[in-house]
Amino acid sequence: MDVKRQWKDARFSLCLALLILTRFQEISAQLRYSIQEELKPGSSVGNVAKDLGLDLKVLTDRNLRVVSGTKQDLFEVNPTNGVLLVKQRRPLDREHTARHTLIITAIDGGKPPKSGILNITVIISDVNDNPPVCDKQKYTVTVKENAPTGTYLLTVNASDSDEGVNSEIEYSLRSKFRGLVSDPFALNSKTGKVTVNGNLDYEEKQVYEINVMAADKGAVSLSSNCKVIIRVEDVNDNQPDIDITSLSSQIAEDAPPGTVVALMGVTDRDSGVNGQVLCSVPADLPFELKPSPDGQSYALITKDYLDKETSEVYSVTITAQDLGYPVLSSTKVIKVDVKDVNDNSPVFPQTPYTFYVNENNVAGMSIFSVSASDKDGAENAEITYSLDRKSSGSIVTSFLNINEVNGTISALKSFDFESVKTFQFHVVATDSGSPPLSSNVTVNVFILDQNDNAPVILYPVSSNGSAEGQVTDHSLFALDRYTGQIRTLRSFTETDEAEHKMLILVKDNGNVSLSATATVIVKLVEPKEAFAASDVQSAAAEDEDSHVTFYLIITLGSVSL
Repeated sequence: MDVKRQWKDARFSLCLALLILTRFQEISAQLRYSIQEELKPGSSVGNVAKDLGLDLKVLTDRNLRVVSGTKQDLFEVNPTNGVLLVKQRRPLDREHTARHTLIITAIDGGKPPKSGILNITVIISDVNDNPPVCDKQKYTVTVKENAPTGTYLLTVNASDSDEGVNSEIEYSLRSKFRGLVSDPFALNSKTGKVTVNGNLDYEEKQVYEINVMAADKGAVSLSSNCKVIIRVEDVNDNQPDIDITSLSSQIAEDAPPGTVVALMGVTDRDSGVNGQVLCSVPADLPFELKPSPDGQSYALITKDYLDKETSEVYSVTITAQDLGYPVLSSTKVIKVDVKDVNDNSPVFPQTPYTFYVNENNVAGMSIFSVSASDKDGAENAEITYSLDRKSSGSIVTSFLNINEVNGTISALKSFDFESVKTFQFHVVATDSGSPPLSSNVTVNVFILDQNDNAPVILYPVSSNGSAEGQVTDHSLFALDRYTGQIRTLRSFTETDEAEHKMLILVKDNGNVSLSATATVIVKLVEPKEAFAASDVQSAAAEDEDSHVTFYLIITLGSVSL
């Protein structure tokens, strides 16, 4: 009876083992399970017994268990129902191990028991349990402020260890740029490329900090952030600015060198050498710039005395030039009015003056004028004229008068060439400045003769100065018209009259000729005959020839120049 039972048991065990082995061999290449990662402990992977068609009544005795697979003890088989279970949750990570190959053993009920094995592949399907991870937590890049729109800066790169849509990443900017019309940077949502999107200005902002979010496309999206530090590099794109803080609109021409004309501040919004500024003014102007110790301000000062008579207004061009590349500059023009001071005396255009005046001028009428000029302006150039009575003498100045406004000189009396032929005096020109300045000039006056005197016959003297008769014989005497000599033209004869009368006419050569007349009586006498001294006859010597010569002496009271 026992032997029979033992045989039955042995036969059953053999059949079971064959069945299991047969089943294992049949499905070992096909039996695989797919589960999601991160399952909780105790979660079912698959029902091995059911999939193998095993009888659950004897399953406990068959001692199904996982004997090999992963290093971690991740799975176990429920011995009562044959369900493959997750034993631990945390190591069940697809990103760590996506495929697990398990070896399950079973034994039969024989003595000694026989065992069989089953290979099971467990595929771990992805769950979106990993956020994207950026290559760097902080990216740093430098860009010039004049970089055009579209300039490439860098690429933010993130990776996601999940798979499928769970690993697909989109990038977005999380920073808001306050006060800006538009975002200065753009981010490609697919590639993570960061580019310039607007105008950058170093003077407005030097550093931008951008938060970039990388998010996957899982059903429940996971994301991570990284920072992008963008440093804006200065370029020389700003001209220096000149700010006039103080200005003296007028500078006296006698202001000493070093007088401050204007104060100014100089700024450049650029940095470094691009913001360093040098100022200058033209070298040919009487001005220079004096910088402050910090070089941020300048004083425009005079470097020489100014001269209003040379230039009434100076246009001073101030040039501010930075040290950047390319060099940028700006200019500002300052108008400086030169205030006149009385530093110039009146000046006569010639010295001395020489005038010619006809005698017999009308008393009280102007005879000539003098004029002076003054380089100064306004009242400093207003001139009054006067006679220098001290140096000219009171006699001369007593018959002259000068108009103090225009310098016209009038004679208070009529001049007579025969009395005064020339005289000299001095005129003083004085300006109206404070203190007044003056200068003088010498005036030489020559009186011109007019034909206002008739000839005067000095000899022979007429008793009444009028004509006394006619020449009786024009053939006996001749008169030299230039010397006044009277000569006989022939010898006297007994038939000649004893007395001869001649009317002599004397004329000058004036424009209006003046003349005088005289009567000459010639008496013939015998030799050695006495005659009165009052006679106008000239006695000949006793032994002289009968030819007698008389001389008419004439004095003319006129001179022609």
